[in-house]
Amino acid sequence: MKIAWKEMKKNKAKFLILGSIIFLVSFLTFIISGLANGLSQDNAALIKDMPTGQFYLNEDAKQTYNLSKIDIDLQEQIMEENPGAAAFSVQMGFVNDADDKQHSVAFVTSTESDVFETVQEGEIILDSSLKDEGIAVGDVLSNNQFSGEFIVKGFVDKKKYSHAPVAYINMTNYQEMYRVMEMQTIFIPGKDAPMFIGLESFSNKSFLNAIPSYSAEQMSLNMIIWFLVVISGMLFAIFFYMMNVQKIGLYGILKAIGMKTIALFRMIWVQMMVITIVALALSVGLSQLFNVLAPAGMPFHLTLDTVMMLSAVFLIVGFIGATISGFQIKKIEPLQAIQQGEM
Repeated sequence: MKIAWKEMKKNKAKFLILGSIIFLVSFLTFIISGLANGLSQDNAALIKDMPTGQFYLNEDAKQTYNLSKIDIDLQEQIMEENPGAAAFSVQMGFVNDADDKQHSVAFVTSTESDVFETVQEGEIILDSSLKDEGIAVGDVLSNNQFSGEFIVKGFVDKKKYSHAPVAYINMTNYQEMYRVMEMQTIFIPGKDAPMFIGLESFSNKSFLNAIPSYSAEQMSLNMIIWFLVVISGMLFAIFFYMMNVQKIGLYGILKAIGMKTIALFRMIWVQMMVITIVALALSVGLSQLFNVLAPAGMPFHLTLDTVMMLSAVFLIVGFIGATISGFQIKKIEPLQAIQQGEM
């Protein structure tokens, strides 16, 4: 421990450079992770906020919700057998305000259920983000596909779908707008997953992949995150390898006076831990500050659980990288290393 600390004080510049790089990489990872989570909420908060249960789509829909149509008789049968079940549909569209300004929304309708908002004919309940666009309770909205008008009855917080604010409408109004009688999806709350002929079941997590663009968007961002984590491990491996090459003579002397190889490994591990913990403390603090100061319209959501998980991953990857770099220490022969250090 003392040797590791003395070496860090002696080579401040080298360790400061490594710590700065680890700080920048970890900070960038936290920011991208926050954006990934924020975009995930912005894309599918409607589904992610639903209780644990099973989603059912028509098998012919090929795991794509907007191609699914549930047979009406089968829907009624399922609803009778499962009192907590709900059938719902989602379609992208728009509403016009009194100034004929268009606002993109995701229309949602459902059978009576505690999971979804209850809306009467001619009424609409909107995501609260539309307040910023000038819409208020009591406003009259219209849609080119609907013969009547919608009266805004209220707002709900953080209900988004496919990056659009949700608009709850009555089933009768929805059927008139989209000329369809069948619902797209059936949801049954609970951990049980009953099977129905002609329907394919999905868990909450797997159903998200049925949303167009969701899986592709999240996969791209998660690949960047894990690529940055791997880079941090490679940085540790390369840095300590170069340091070890420069210290072969020192290691030879230490081995000659009886220091065990595991003690040399501990020295590397201590240095890795100090650098990583300091760098992570700074990056966590700044990322949480960014989480607070981020503009309201930016889809940024960084939870403490995500921060702790990524920090643990950075420590593990750093440990692996530092350990790999130290394998050469095990092969060092004291006399040969001393002679090589004197050359």
